[in-house]
Amino acid sequence: MKDYNRLLDDILNTVNSVKHPGSVASYIPELAKIDPDKFGISLQFVNGETYNAGDYNERFSIQSISKVFTLSMAIQSIGDKVWDRVDVEPSGDPFNSLVQLEHEEGIPRNPFINSGAIVICDILFSELENPKEEYLKFIHELNGSDKIKYNELIYKSEKSKGYRNIAMANFIKSFKNLDNDPEDVLDFYFYTCSIDMSCVELAWCFQLFAQHGKQAADGTLFLDPNQIKRINAIMLTCGFYDESGEFAFRVGLPGKSGVGGGIVAVHPGEYSIAVWSPKLNEKGNSAKGMHALELFTTHIEKSIF
Repeated sequence: MKDYNRLLDDILNTVNSVKHPGSVASYIPELAKIDPDKFGISLQFVNGETYNAGDYNERFSIQSISKVFTLSMAIQSIGDKVWDRVDVEPSGDPFNSLVQLEHEEGIPRNPFINSGAIVICDILFSELENPKEEYLKFIHELNGSDKIKYNELIYKSEKSKGYRNIAMANFIKSFKNLDNDPEDVLDFYFYTCSIDMSCVELAWCFQLFAQHGKQAADGTLFLDPNQIKRINAIMLTCGFYDESGEFAFRVGLPGKSGVGGGIVAVHPGEYSIAVWSPKLNEKGNSAKGMHALELFTTHIEKSIF
C-alpha cells in the first residue's frame, strides 16, 4: 500500500523547491493581496480515505471552479436543453475572449469560458426563485455543511473591474442568447465566483464527479451517470482555458482551474484531488498546482489514460 501522506509531503517539498514563473491574479484587486507562496493539497478516495498536506484547510476564492457547479445545477434543472445555449468544444482562446462570439452568433464555445458561464447563469436565473441562495444551498448539500459562504470583498472587487464580462454579457444579449437583464445575470455570475472553499472542501464536493453523480456523504444521486460523464468530458477538454490540452497531456485527468489558484481534478471511480497555489502561469492556471498534479499522477500511475 502506498504511503500517500509521505507522497503528498514529497510533492509539496518538490514544488516549493522550484521557482515557478507567474503572479497572482492582480486584475481582481482583492486577489492581488493573497500570499503567492501558499500551497495546499487534498486527496480523497471514493472509499473515504483522505490525505492532506500544506495549507489544505485554508479557504480561498474558487473563481472559475464555480462553473462546474453552475453547469451541474443547470443540467439538473433543464437537462440536455443546456446544449441549445452553449457548445461543448475547446475554445483555443483566452477565457475572457470576445472573438468567437462574433463568428458563432452569441453561442459560447463551452460552459467553462466566461461567456459560457454567463449563459449558464442566465439559465439558472430563469429557473430558480432565488439563484444566489439556491446556488449556495447546492454547495452546502454537496459538502454536507453550511459553513461555506460568499466572500463579499471578492464579489465587490471582481464586479468593480469586470468590464470585459459586462461587454460579453451585452454582446450575447444582442444575439438573443440571454433571456434576462445582463446586469442581473452578471451580478449572479460574480457571486458564483466569489465562494471561498478549502482544498478539503473542494475535493469532497468533487466526489460527485468521481462517484458517478453521487454525493459523498450519503450516496444521494444528484445527477445520473450519463450527465456526469459529459461534465467530466468537458472538464477534460475545456477545464483549463486554452491550456486544456497541456493539462490532459501532463496530468491525464478531467478537472477545472480558477484564477484564485485552485485546481480540482477527478479520476472517476477512484479519487478526487484539489490543490491550491495562487501564483498563475501566463494561461491563468496555477503553476505549482499543475506541477503537483503531474507529479502525483506520474507517481501513482493512476490517470484516465
